[in-house]
Amino acid sequence: MKILKFGAVWCSGCLVMKPRFIEIEKQIPWLETVYYDYDQDKEICNKWQINKILPVFIFLDRDNNELFRLSGEQSKKKLISLIEKNKDK
Repeated sequence: MKILKFGAVWCSGCLVMKPRFIEIEKQIPWLETVYYDYDQDKEICNKWQINKILPVFIFLDRDNNELFRLSGEQSKKKLISLIEKNKDK
């Protein structure tokens, strides 16, 4: 599983989520995450149809197909539950 994380330095929700993902990445070492900055990575943001509602987290399967996406602040518990539930996809 891979998670694409879209955010920006001016986004307060993104700042809240950053340490949560650091903890999750330590707890689940097999999880791959990639961060894209809304202001600097316009091409990839357009490809994934990211608008100014940030942060956005896109969960991908092993073939890089979108499973689902979340936006806004999320609890660490919810994210871990979703990751574990979808880890074999």
